[in-house]
Amino acid sequence: MWISSNSILRLSTNNFKSTLIKKTSNEFWKMNRLNSNTLQIVIPGDSPTHIGGTTHLDRLSEYGEVTLYSTPPQNTDEQIQRCINADIVLNSRSSLTWPKLVLQALPRLKHISTTSVGLDNIDISEAHKLGITISHQTGNTATIVAEHEFALLLSVARQIPTQDKSIRNGIWDPGEGQHMFLKGKTIGIIGMGNTGIEMAKFAKSFGMNIISWTFNPKKNRNLPVDVTFLEFDELLAMSDVISLHTALSNETKYLIGKREFGLMKPSAILINGSRGGVIDTNALVDALNSKQLYGAGLDVFETEPLQLGHPLMNFDNVVLTPHAADATPEGLDYLNRDSVDHIINFIKGNPEGIYQQ
Repeated sequence: MWISSNSILRLSTNNFKSTLIKKTSNEFWKMNRLNSNTLQIVIPGDSPTHIGGTTHLDRLSEYGEVTLYSTPPQNTDEQIQRCINADIVLNSRSSLTWPKLVLQALPRLKHISTTSVGLDNIDISEAHKLGITISHQTGNTATIVAEHEFALLLSVARQIPTQDKSIRNGIWDPGEGQHMFLKGKTIGIIGMGNTGIEMAKFAKSFGMNIISWTFNPKKNRNLPVDVTFLEFDELLAMSDVISLHTALSNETKYLIGKREFGLMKPSAILINGSRGGVIDTNALVDALNSKQLYGAGLDVFETEPLQLGHPLMNFDNVVLTPHAADATPEGLDYLNRDSVDHIINFIKGNPEGIYQQ
């Protein structure tokens, strides 16, 4: 249900009657049980809309009072104010961060459920100290995300966006001999988790050879496709395509930088749908300027949204998408469903999707 700005909707789960009350503060709506001692569940910044208006919120209202803010908090103080009485937070946008300062200011908070796989926007160590459990997505959208990342690969390899632009500008240039044929090429997958495995399956269907580097190769012995695990530098040197599927952490910050670009083939394609901070953007721009790469396909960036006029926008051999790999109707539904399920199971004492340090 869409609520006009400055409105709050209260729904009683006891009698299913609703009352619309005018407000003069931030736009948000509530589904409210009559029991005043019920749990407080807050969605502090659902912008752009992710879970707002879905049936999954109806399920949450059976377990507590749900408050959803449809605009992002303007600053840390407003974020804290919105969540000050929260027992549970559903973080529907990974752009909203949860540093130590914020977590320490929320004495009632016991659980954060996210609609994302990555948790680099949360101070996990501090949450653990404060007894706040964190649940996150564990792979149900892996195929959806990998499909998008492989689409980026095809777009770069066959220069599809550039050709589309040329035709619209009245230029008919097939670019003969300039495109990459993927069959028989080697894809190096960095991070062989759920999404990495799905990317490997897509690559196999295109007749590509698959090599990988991962922090935990022993966990990946029973894979659905043949994968050869190599040392990191060896993978960079051998790959025609390098696809990143690792979480952002202290270990993976700028995993791909100036040194790593120097090891790659000048004909290599780089694909990133993990986190922007895994690549040193300045080093990537330098590599593209010096023609050290065939091209790149990027769905994530160090700073989002990517600002108009960013250097990455100057390259015809770079395909950009706005962190949209899971933004299909199915993907959004899986993320919303699972984040709500994690909250309900946490309340029932059967937590799922809990991040383990």
